[in-house]
Amino acid sequence: MARIAFILLAHKDPAGVIAQAERLTEAGDFVAIHFDGRSPTPDFERIRTALSANSRVCFARRRIKCGWGGWSLVAATLAAVRAATQAFPTATHFYMLSGDCMPTKSARYAHDFLDANDVDYIENVDFFNSGWIKTGFRDERLIYRHWFNERRQKKLFYISYEIQRRLGLTRTVPAELDIRIGSQWWCLRRQTIESVLNFVDSRPDIIRFFSTTWIPDETFFQTLVPHIIPRGQIRNRTLTFLMFTDYGMPVTFYNDHYDLLIGQDYLFARKISAEALDLRERLGALWNSDETSFAISNEGRGLYRFLTGRGRAGRRFAPRFWEKDSSVGRQNQLMIVVCKKWHVAKRLTAGIRARSDLPAVDFLFNESGSHLPDLGGIDRSLSKLQRHRRAAVRMLFEHYGKSRLVICLDTSNLELVRDFMADKSNTRILLIDSDFDDDYLRGHLQRVGLVGETISDSAYRRLIPIMRADLQHEAELLSDLVGPALFQISRYKSDLENAEQLSGFLGVDNKVALELAQTTDLFRD
Repeated sequence: MARIAFILLAHKDPAGVIAQAERLTEAGDFVAIHFDGRSPTPDFERIRTALSANSRVCFARRRIKCGWGGWSLVAATLAAVRAATQAFPTATHFYMLSGDCMPTKSARYAHDFLDANDVDYIENVDFFNSGWIKTGFRDERLIYRHWFNERRQKKLFYISYEIQRRLGLTRTVPAELDIRIGSQWWCLRRQTIESVLNFVDSRPDIIRFFSTTWIPDETFFQTLVPHIIPRGQIRNRTLTFLMFTDYGMPVTFYNDHYDLLIGQDYLFARKISAEALDLRERLGALWNSDETSFAISNEGRGLYRFLTGRGRAGRRFAPRFWEKDSSVGRQNQLMIVVCKKWHVAKRLTAGIRARSDLPAVDFLFNESGSHLPDLGGIDRSLSKLQRHRRAAVRMLFEHYGKSRLVICLDTSNLELVRDFMADKSNTRILLIDSDFDDDYLRGHLQRVGLVGETISDSAYRRLIPIMRADLQHEAELLSDLVGPALFQISRYKSDLENAEQLSGFLGVDNKVALELAQTTDLFRD
């Protein structure tokens, strides 16, 4: 059975470190602690005194003064790993943790998970071609020597770099190494850890190289493990769930994230707020429970992007340079049906095609196969249609030989509505007002990929009001944009009221408008 030696790197919150060590060892596992040499000595003594009677806890032989981005973090990790291998001969796995990590599964589940596959878990992707590094130094991390810490010795760091760059003092990456990069939160088997330590002891030249590499905690183990261990015995992933904001900062989790965290396919999560006492208590109790059945949905990252993206700048309203001089045409009249429930809009456009000579296409910018004719290739790709939207619509007018055209847009396509309204053409907007019951919203959350089928009911109950408000907000934004000129139909209006709106929108006589308003099951879900 798997027995885990947790390699715990911490620099603050002695009470939290003590609680974490006691929690992890209570389930039969081990903990090796490195407490930052820059942190107060009384804090370290408090930890050591509190855990002195716990035979499943050990400490790195010396406290290394750590600094972000430097070799010190790897040195501290190696010190804790060496202490763990000596103190815990029965440990089968070694798992990197920080002081703000918490379990998202039970210890029993974690042990079964590791027993099921005799592999190492470490994220490792190609350093040069993976795109893992988004901004800042890339090759410069390796080909120049970095003796100073960028955060504490910023001036010296960049002076040293600039001197080397100007004088061409580059170095060669060890030819035998395929440099890899990834998260520092790994879980490795005992034989892998022992092989890494033997390699480190036998190759001081490799240590010298990495000791002056910038941010080596993202490359050292990530490079050496695939160098030593056959690729078939490595899973290219971490078992610790973590996310980053748009600004490259770790996402912090709070009390209301419990259901989200346990639904991810990970054993731990980083980073849990020190103030999220309820979340910490619940996750701590979960680790020492007998729970082994978890509904894995993995919707965490998608939900985070959705919930944090509301109202963020990210939608463009101005035309691209290739669209600046394009126009749907001053002589043309574009009629846009805007509706969140696509099936309702499609019933209306089907009726328009059947009862009038107006050409009507469905959600051409949202889905393929929207009653589009051959437009010479632009129609084959949604990205092309969206990129050249005015040109595409103008081609539709030309294809049909008409000066009037109906298209459909989702209520989320506010930028497209704005773009068409700014055009020289005569644009009319019809909003099909929709109501959203819980069943529809539950299905919508799944359709857009924000949740999986196994998400808990409690999580749904929290998300449904957010989604309902978001959809209602889309309609409100459209009303604000179009103003009094907005035509609108609804299931709560009479057929005559809806017919009046359709007649004004489409420019058809009252009889045709009433037939459209009376379309069988027009508003049915």
